[in-house]
Amino acid sequence: MKTSMNRRSFLACGAAAMAAVPMRAASSPRIVTPRPRPRIALIGTEVRQHSHAQHFIDRFLLGYGWEGGWHRPDVDLVSLYIDQFPEGDLARATAARHGVPIYKTITEALTLGGQTLAVDGVVIIGEHGKYPRNERGQTLYPRYRFFKEVVRVFESSGRSVPVFNDKHLSTSWQECVEMVEDARRLRFPFQAGSSLPVTRRMPSIDVPHGTRLTESVCAAYGGMDSYDIHGLETAQCMSERRRGGEVGIRRVRALRGPEMWAHAAGMPTTRRLLESALSRSHNLPVRDGYPTAPVTFDWAREAFPEGWAYFIEHLDGFRTTLFMLAIRDFNYAGWDAGRGRAISCQMYLPMPTHGSTTADFFNPQIRHIERMVVERRQPYPLERTLLTSGMTLAGVESFARGTAVETPEMRVRYRVGPESFFWGA
Repeated sequence: MKTSMNRRSFLACGAAAMAAVPMRAASSPRIVTPRPRPRIALIGTEVRQHSHAQHFIDRFLLGYGWEGGWHRPDVDLVSLYIDQFPEGDLARATAARHGVPIYKTITEALTLGGQTLAVDGVVIIGEHGKYPRNERGQTLYPRYRFFKEVVRVFESSGRSVPVFNDKHLSTSWQECVEMVEDARRLRFPFQAGSSLPVTRRMPSIDVPHGTRLTESVCAAYGGMDSYDIHGLETAQCMSERRRGGEVGIRRVRALRGPEMWAHAAGMPTTRRLLESALSRSHNLPVRDGYPTAPVTFDWAREAFPEGWAYFIEHLDGFRTTLFMLAIRDFNYAGWDAGRGRAISCQMYLPMPTHGSTTADFFNPQIRHIERMVVERRQPYPLERTLLTSGMTLAGVESFARGTAVETPEMRVRYRVGPESFFWGA
């Protein structure tokens, strides 16, 4: 596997060598010392019903459904830092019930009130809460600030541990790149992004490595700079498996309503893929219990007149289009030029307020966090979330400017292969 970026060269990384196991005499007694369970700290913005931090904390403390049973996490949540305590706060009562202290600073949460790093993993949930917005409409969640405070503890302690960051990295490209470079410099596994790439797929498919994929489309829903990251990660976790791997993006154009539909009308493959993606949706408009019409591009244009989209051009000619429409699920379609057909699926996101009693799409993501902390292995490429964070930033910027945004700085190159991806020592 090869990964590279244009801003500066990252440190080369390699797998840690397995320690040799000494031979024992047949008569020697075998003494097994139990391994201590890894301990994690969670750094969050707020904990209330249906907030991301609530979902993560509950699963780390109580467990969750996994492979047909109830799974007790392989890590112990031992400390919290919570930035805000809104009306309906759940943090204090939950922490008291389970005996988990809430510390006043991130440093104290990571050192357990001591002088040096005292946990084996860090989970950053910088989502929800009352934070300012900038002129582009981005909510300035403190993900970058939280991360940098964690890095300072690593530096002062002389060691680092795996880190997870929920959703996109930050609201500026320079900060996103700096976060990735910190992980490379201090050599700690850094997992980030959306829950969509690891949630259940219907049908359960993947794009075979090396496929002659020429375009990806995601048909989804939600707000700008909030749900767009989910749709972009839905597409990118498939697109990165194409022949030649990912090479970065050239420009992003954001359009809304009639302009979006007029632009897409001149893109035959995009039109076909949108139809394929929408055909996977469980939430298309119906009348009297039946679909209003066959799923075609013209039908979609009439059914979703106020949608919006990001049209993304990659440096190798590949295209990604994110359509944000009035549906309630995330659906992918990609064009396999080698076989002349579409590959499509839905990536399951059952919202608690939309016909589901639980947001169980978080379960696979938390399972990946556990394995990263236990094994010190990064389960999928950080470059994916660096690039999707950049796509989101460029899309928001394009809406603000009213023109396409050139992205020469986003020359993010990486490749995934059939081997398990990991980074870390």
